[in-house]
Amino acid sequence: MNTIIDTSIRTRVQELLGQLCKGLYEREEAVKLALLSALAGESIFLLGPPGVGKSLIARRLKYAFRDGISFEYLMSKFSTPDEVFGPVSIKKLKEEDKYERLTDRYLPGANIVFLDEIWKAGPAIQNALLTILNEKIYRNGDQDMQVNIRGIITASNELPPKNQSLAPIWDRFLIRLELGNIRQFKNFLNMITDTTDVYEDDLAEELKLSEAELTEWSKAINQVQIPAEVLNTIQLTKIKLDEHNARPNNTDDPILVFDRRWKKIIRLLRTSAFLNGRNKVDLMDCFLMIECLWAKPMQREVIQDIVAEAIRKHGYSLAVNLQMLRREVEDFEEDVNEEIQVKHTIAEEQLLPIKEEYFELIKKDSQFEGVLVQIKQFHKLSLNEESVTNFYDPEGNLVNRLKAQKGTQEHTIEIFYNSEKLVYSLKTKKAERSEIIFKKPHSIVVKFWEERYEKILNYIQTQEKRMKEDTPEEVPFLKENLFVKEEWSEIVLANLEEVRQALERLLLRLEKIRHSYQSF
Repeated sequence: MNTIIDTSIRTRVQELLGQLCKGLYEREEAVKLALLSALAGESIFLLGPPGVGKSLIARRLKYAFRDGISFEYLMSKFSTPDEVFGPVSIKKLKEEDKYERLTDRYLPGANIVFLDEIWKAGPAIQNALLTILNEKIYRNGDQDMQVNIRGIITASNELPPKNQSLAPIWDRFLIRLELGNIRQFKNFLNMITDTTDVYEDDLAEELKLSEAELTEWSKAINQVQIPAEVLNTIQLTKIKLDEHNARPNNTDDPILVFDRRWKKIIRLLRTSAFLNGRNKVDLMDCFLMIECLWAKPMQREVIQDIVAEAIRKHGYSLAVNLQMLRREVEDFEEDVNEEIQVKHTIAEEQLLPIKEEYFELIKKDSQFEGVLVQIKQFHKLSLNEESVTNFYDPEGNLVNRLKAQKGTQEHTIEIFYNSEKLVYSLKTKKAERSEIIFKKPHSIVVKFWEERYEKILNYIQTQEKRMKEDTPEEVPFLKENLFVKEEWSEIVLANLEEVRQALERLLLRLEKIRHSYQSF
């Protein structure tokens, strides 16, 4: 399944997004996802306080469509269907006895719709919206009217109240995005001092999308391929969500995702791939699921972790038997070391620590008080350089301070007392230590090792070459996804990067082994 890259579509969409985002600050993600949802034929819900640009995003989005008609309405508990779907045609009612609405310039006749404070809509408006959101059909009198709404953007400063039957309409909003105030102070200052009219249609006409193009694109989006790693990622995400919901702490507040939403997510991923110029969905597109699965903002972090881990597990990788290769290198290293290293045991006298803190003087006189010296202080002493040193009694009490230096003989100390230099040995213990002695290997053995080295080296180099040649075609473009943050690519590439680093470490280890037997 080869990936075909169409740079013309991607370039067009990229330039369009650039112009849509012009003059907006920290709203690029919202604009991108709004356009993506519109081109996928889906809806987006923006959660945020008043004054953070929710309506501005909708107004900018309509400029992306040639001859686009927009409809914007602020819902209240007093809103009527006439205000949203259009007034009843008096002429039709009188002359034909038909109950029909005049929908031109109202929601059914628009291409881009923005409904603010959506949860304040009454039941009559909600019921009509359900079929529009899901089936793109508005029941006008006794006729089913196919609407040409490209994107529906809804907004509120709160989630749907629990005491109302809003779950069906809430479930229709595929993308859910939180918006807040501008965070970066520089962007804040630029925003409040910028005099650009962000409500002006300043998009280049050649970038705008026509109805003919959108129809053609919609058909092409349906043909975008879904590879196995993407389907596996979605399946694993679903399984992990079910496991999350089954935990005792989460049973009262589960993350519920129904079948219809998964199907809509596939359409969204296909649209993302197509607009990025690809004929195949890739794992970067899968990160879009994060904004499609949460029902409460507090769930987003859990979902992000689940999706990221699923993508990492099914990330791009190659069939490299690293375990076998590591074992081969370890066996090679062990064989070389057995031949060139000889372990030699040496018996020696070592200083005997007292209470893990002192060394003890072997004294046959009582010229001064003190038989213990601190280990750390003794190690600081040097030859032919006097230093004031503390001396302690057997219980560890400080009883004297005298000048001292290390003795010229091993394990001795020289102490200056009453103008005399007194030399004392320190208590020691007999101990053994191992020492490695290297011996030159026979030339026949070296020749055999060289053959073994070349065999392993060739295998590692072959795997490295495969990584370059067999890497999926879309990998170089992962960071260029128009709708997903660049940093997510590190998770997608985690498996490939781990294999690459493992091969590098094994190659370095192999070179060290070779150097060990060639250095004689």
